[in-house]
Amino acid sequence: MQSHELLRAVFGQTSPKKVSADLGLSTSVIYKWSEAPKDAAGSGIDNPLDRIEALIQSTGDQRLVQWICERAGGFFIVNPKHALHPHLLIPATNQIVQEFADLLAVIATATADERITPPETKQIRARWEELKTVTEGFVAACEDGNFANVRNHAVKRTEPK
Repeated sequence: MQSHELLRAVFGQTSPKKVSADLGLSTSVIYKWSEAPKDAAGSGIDNPLDRIEALIQSTGDQRLVQWICERAGGFFIVNPKHALHPHLLIPATNQIVQEFADLLAVIATATADERITPPETKQIRARWEELKTVTEGFVAACEDGNFANVRNHAVKRTEPK
């Protein structure tokens, strides 16, 4: 989906006039955001989504995306670059378990004195983000059809040689 298409859909639910008033911009600018760009035979202008995308591409800094996600009440998880090969799914499962154990260890250590300091909070957040990323990689591999191969691989490993 292109950014102007998303904005058109959003403006179907939220009035462009309201957005205009909230942002202190003209209604015509808001409407132009939801039109195809001029270079695509449209009459639209660069919208904030396009500019955010350009900023992320320019800087390569994912903290921008994380900040936006946090402001929206969520979090950002990077998609895995490559789907796991089926024979790597069993170690990936073990990695998820290990990451979860590491997170629990950090939480246990942090709460041992019945208080959590800001540095401990940062450490908990870091472990949590790592667990989410590892788990997302596993889920994506399963969605790519590799889940069935886990069973096949496990069966092959248990057969006598």
